This record gives sequence, C-alpha cells and structure tokens, in this order.
Amino acid sequence: MALFPFGRKAAPAATGSEALAAFLNGYSIEVMPRTAEKVADFRTLLPAGTRVYIAHIEGTPIEEMAATAKRLREEGYEPMPHFPARIIADRAMLADWVARYQGEAGVKQGLILAGNPQKQLGAFDSSMQLLESGCFDGFERLHVAGHPEGNKDIDPDGSDRMIMEAARWKQAFSERTDAKMAMATQFCFEAGPVIDWVNNLRANGIDLPVHIGVAGPAKLQTLIKFAIACGVGPSLKVLQKRAMDVSKLLLPYEPDEFLQALAEHKAANPDFGIESVHFFPLGGIKTNAEWTHRHGQRPVRDAA
Repeated sequence: MALFPFGRKAAPAATGSEALAAFLNGYSIEVMPRTAEKVADFRTLLPAGTRVYIAHIEGTPIEEMAATAKRLREEGYEPMPHFPARIIADRAMLADWVARYQGEAGVKQGLILAGNPQKQLGAFDSSMQLLESGCFDGFERLHVAGHPEGNKDIDPDGSDRMIMEAARWKQAFSERTDAKMAMATQFCFEAGPVIDWVNNLRANGIDLPVHIGVAGPAKLQTLIKFAIACGVGPSLKVLQKRAMDVSKLLLPYEPDEFLQALAEHKAANPDFGIESVHFFPLGGIKTNAEWTHRHGQRPVRDAA
C-alpha cells in the first residue's frame, strides 16, 4: 500500500497517428460481387481476418453473393452478407439464402437492414421482421443500420422519432439474443454531429456498439454524387465547402481529418460508443486499402 496519495499520473490519451492507428484496428470494408471480381487477391490488400460486408444490390443473383462469400472465407476473411428485407420475397427465400451462405461459405455474420427499394417486393419491409423470423438463430454476429444524420425515407418530417423507436426495439432484441450486435452506419464527413449522435444514443438507453461508416478516398465529385444518392444530409455541407475551395477541388478526398477527430475523442473517452470503423470504398477497394496501409493496417502479404 502506498504511504502517500501521490500515485502515478494517468497516461495521456493517444493523439495523432498513434490514436488513428489504434482506432482503425479491426476495421471492416464493403464489397459487391462485381467489385470483388476485380481484386486478384484480397490478401495483398486487407489484414488477416478482416470483416468484409457483401452488399446485396437488387437483382444480384444469390449464387454470385454466395460465391463471393466463399472466396473471401477461403482467403482468410470473415464474410458478412447484407440481408435487405425489401428484396426478399418470403421466409422460404430468406431460409434458402442463409442455408447457401452457411453451407458454401460458413457464414455466421449478417447485416440485417430494410433495404433501399421504396416498394417492398415480398413479405418483409423491415429489419425487425427479418430478425424475428428465426432464420438467424445460431449466427454469432448480427448488425443493424444506424442513421447519424436521420433518414427521410423513415422519418419524412425530418425528425428521428421512428428511427429512435426502431433503435430501442433493436436494443431490446440484443438483450434476448446470443448473437453479438452492433449498429453499422451510413458514411459521414463531420465528426461533431457523429459524436453528438452516439452520445444521444447512450442517453436514450441504447448501448449497441457503433461501427461508424466512413467514405474511403475518392474524387470529390464521386463523393458528392454518392452522398446525394444515399441521403447523407448535414455533413454534405463539408463536401460542398471543399468543392468551393479551388485549391482542393481537384485533389482526392481522404478521410484523415474526420477519422483523426473521432480517434482522438475515443482515445480521450474510452467508453465512447464507437467500437469500429466501416469503410465504403467509393474510390475503389485498392485505393481504400492502400490508405489504411499508410495508417498502420498491414495486409496479409505485400503485393508482388
């Protein structure tokens, strides 16, 4: 026992590249079958065991989705296919998808979401209906969607009333399932509103870990196009402001400033609700991966 109350001072929170590298550890990234086909070997791009979401765009055959999951598994990654409720005809189709993924690729993780089509194509219209179907019993991890900037498809009045109601339901579901759950978000560009949103979740009794969506390096015009299409709202102003700066207009956007701010906040507040980073490689998987290499995330093996 110490004789005096002069203990060691607490170690200062990590800052700069140290904080960013730590924040990026265990990041995930998103692919589609057609973009995965362009990658000769994911092991030259991604750290071992990286979680790779497989986006299921309406019209993509399940055979292509399962084949992509199988390839990722064989190269040493954790495939997490999307299950968009509104493109699934019925429970039989959902059960078939799950059986294919499990049988062909050992899939045990899934992103459960409502999906984009305004008109549902079958029996499901929400992620909650999919989760209640029982088809995901035995999955080790289930992620659901988060909306730091709201979603006018869900709350047309611009509020977050329906989104928060759904979040509370997902929180309750997480307490009665054995699967680990987390909230994966749309990509954002401004740290302040994200920090406020995560803190507001906690204040409302929602403690699902957040996997924050990040747009990978890309041309500014590409990002603005995707931001408008995906309904990214308030932080779109960050891109518009950048577009007005002639010195930056022709330079590719990189997420350093956004992620650095979140990384330092997390380092200073270890209980802060962001658990991981999820990349949308809007400028290409290779470009995104090379950016992570420069920030301490090494692939399984170097490219030849």
